[in-house]
Amino acid sequence: MQTYENLAYVSNGRTFQKLDLFVPDKGNKHPLIIWVHGGAFQRGSKKDNVPLSYLEHGFAVASLNYRLSQHAIFPAQIEDIKAATRWLRANTKKYHLHPDCFGAWGESAGGHLVAMLGLTGNTDIFDVGEHLDIPSRVQAVADYFGPTDFLRMDSQRLPEGMAHDPHDSPESELIGGAIQAHKDRAAKASPITYVTRDAPPFLIIHGDCDLLVPYQQSVILNNALVEHGVPVSFYTVIGECHGRFKDPKIAEITLKFFEKHLKAVI
Repeated sequence: MQTYENLAYVSNGRTFQKLDLFVPDKGNKHPLIIWVHGGAFQRGSKKDNVPLSYLEHGFAVASLNYRLSQHAIFPAQIEDIKAATRWLRANTKKYHLHPDCFGAWGESAGGHLVAMLGLTGNTDIFDVGEHLDIPSRVQAVADYFGPTDFLRMDSQRLPEGMAHDPHDSPESELIGGAIQAHKDRAAKASPITYVTRDAPPFLIIHGDCDLLVPYQQSVILNNALVEHGVPVSFYTVIGECHGRFKDPKIAEITLKFFEKHLKAVI
């Protein structure tokens, strides 16, 4: 594969506004998977859990860093993800990518951000900076156990699960204040707010014993997508918590999802 590290997707941007790109040696116009790491919006790196095995199946992979909540509050994070998507689409010829075959995949906080990316792709909301004439939409989204409605997280959590309403929760620190005291900000930062019939196909995977992001967060996103007629596959990981799943079906389901929605038009 061809490896390109620390590509700046914002001119004169910060250290965090860079990505790594991995492209198969053979072929041209590769479908692209944009990988967004998790870490409660507070930590994590583009080096974490990058799905490099997808290069064997003909996909290119871009792994993104973005500003974390200690660097800037929302919407900085989704602004970065959208800026990176536009930059990648602006450079498809240089890196042999297919401009109409972009998928996004993330887990936890990364799942939240790829859901936001997918659900706001047909609008210019959160599009700031460069390449504004180039769309930030993607053609498929794989959301692994991401939060979708900040204001309902505590009402849905398991008895022993993390509390999200306090001022020092990951979601509160993301928006710059306790979520229940800043409901407008919390709603603006919640993917559920942006569901329309124009959304791309979604794959949602979540463990039903998740103590960090309530399982019902994925249930309500799935229901909203179905209600709007958006193609969605929802897979429940029975008896498992927040990632590190042992279920072998997950890898198969995810690969088939991206092959169906990113390779069909090539």
